[in-house]
Amino acid sequence: MRRLSRKLNQWAANMLDLPQDVVHDVPRITMIGNMQMYIENHRGVLHFSNDRLELRLTQGKLDIRGKGLVIRAIWTEEVFIEGTIDDIHYTK
Repeated sequence: MRRLSRKLNQWAANMLDLPQDVVHDVPRITMIGNMQMYIENHRGVLHFSNDRLELRLTQGKLDIRGKGLVIRAIWTEEVFIEGTIDDIHYTK
Protein backbone atom coordinates (compact mmCIF):
# COMPACT_ATOMS: atom_id res chain seq x y z
CA MET A 1 0.00 0.00 0.00
CA ARG A 2 2.81 2.39 0.87
CA ARG A 3 4.50 1.75 -2.46
CA LEU A 4 1.26 2.46 -4.34
CA SER A 5 0.79 5.68 -2.39
CA ARG A 6 4.35 6.78 -3.20
CA LYS A 7 3.85 6.03 -6.90
CA LEU A 8 0.53 7.91 -6.93
CA ASN A 9 2.19 10.92 -5.28
CA GLN A 10 5.03 10.81 -7.80
CA TRP A 11 2.57 10.62 -10.70
CA ALA A 12 0.57 13.56 -9.33
CA ALA A 13 3.74 15.60 -8.86
CA ASN A 14 4.81 14.96 -12.44
CA MET A 15 1.38 15.61 -13.96
CA LEU A 16 0.73 18.79 -11.97
CA ASP A 17 4.37 19.93 -12.04
CA LEU A 18 4.48 20.15 -8.23
CA PRO A 19 7.75 20.51 -6.30
CA GLN A 20 8.95 17.28 -4.68
CA ASP A 21 9.15 18.84 -1.21
CA VAL A 22 5.41 19.56 -1.29
CA VAL A 23 4.43 16.09 -2.46
CA HIS A 24 6.68 14.10 -0.13
CA ASP A 25 6.62 16.50 2.86
CA VAL A 26 10.41 16.71 3.08
CA PRO A 27 12.46 19.76 4.10
CA ARG A 28 13.52 22.34 1.56
CA ILE A 29 16.88 23.81 2.51
CA THR A 30 18.31 26.98 0.97
CA MET A 31 21.83 28.09 1.87
CA ILE A 32 23.78 31.22 1.05
CA GLY A 33 27.40 30.18 1.39
CA ASN A 34 28.00 28.94 4.89
CA MET A 35 26.51 32.09 6.45
CA GLN A 36 22.72 31.78 6.08
CA MET A 37 20.25 28.93 5.95
CA TYR A 38 16.50 28.86 5.32
CA ILE A 39 14.65 25.62 6.14
CA GLU A 40 11.04 24.93 5.19
CA ASN A 41 8.80 22.04 6.31
CA HIS A 42 10.27 21.48 9.78
CA ARG A 43 8.10 20.27 12.67
CA GLY A 44 9.73 22.09 15.57
CA VAL A 45 12.98 23.00 17.28
CA LEU A 46 14.40 20.23 19.45
CA HIS A 47 17.56 22.05 20.55
CA PHE A 48 19.10 25.46 19.97
CA SER A 49 22.37 27.01 21.13
CA ASN A 50 24.93 29.29 19.49
CA ASP A 51 26.74 26.24 18.07
CA ARG A 52 23.90 23.79 17.33
CA LEU A 53 20.34 23.72 15.96
CA GLU A 54 18.35 20.50 15.87
CA LEU A 55 15.02 20.45 14.03
CA ARG A 56 12.36 17.75 14.06
CA LEU A 57 11.16 16.73 10.60
CA THR A 58 8.22 14.63 9.46
CA GLN A 59 10.66 11.75 9.15
CA GLY A 60 13.85 12.21 11.13
CA LYS A 61 15.90 15.14 12.31
CA LEU A 62 18.13 17.86 10.87
CA ASP A 63 21.22 18.71 12.94
CA ILE A 64 23.06 21.93 12.05
CA ARG A 65 26.37 22.75 13.71
CA GLY A 66 28.40 25.92 13.52
CA LYS A 67 29.53 29.02 15.36
CA GLY A 68 27.53 32.07 16.36
CA LEU A 69 24.23 30.62 15.16
CA VAL A 70 21.28 32.96 15.53
CA ILE A 71 17.63 32.34 14.65
CA ARG A 72 16.67 35.46 12.68
CA ALA A 73 13.08 34.37 12.04
CA ILE A 74 10.94 31.39 12.92
CA TRP A 75 7.44 30.51 11.76
CA THR A 76 5.24 27.43 12.04
CA GLU A 77 7.10 25.45 9.36
CA GLU A 78 10.01 27.74 8.45
CA VAL A 79 13.19 28.91 10.16
CA PHE A 80 15.91 31.33 9.02
CA ILE A 81 19.31 31.13 10.71
CA GLU A 82 22.57 33.03 10.37
CA GLY A 83 26.09 32.34 11.58
CA THR A 84 28.99 30.21 10.43
CA ILE A 85 27.52 26.86 9.38
CA ASP A 86 30.09 24.06 9.57
CA ASP A 87 28.07 20.84 9.34
CA ILE A 88 24.58 19.67 8.37
CA HIS A 89 23.45 16.16 9.25
CA TYR A 90 20.11 14.65 8.17
CA THR A 91 18.96 11.48 9.93
CA LYS A 92 15.87 9.49 9.05
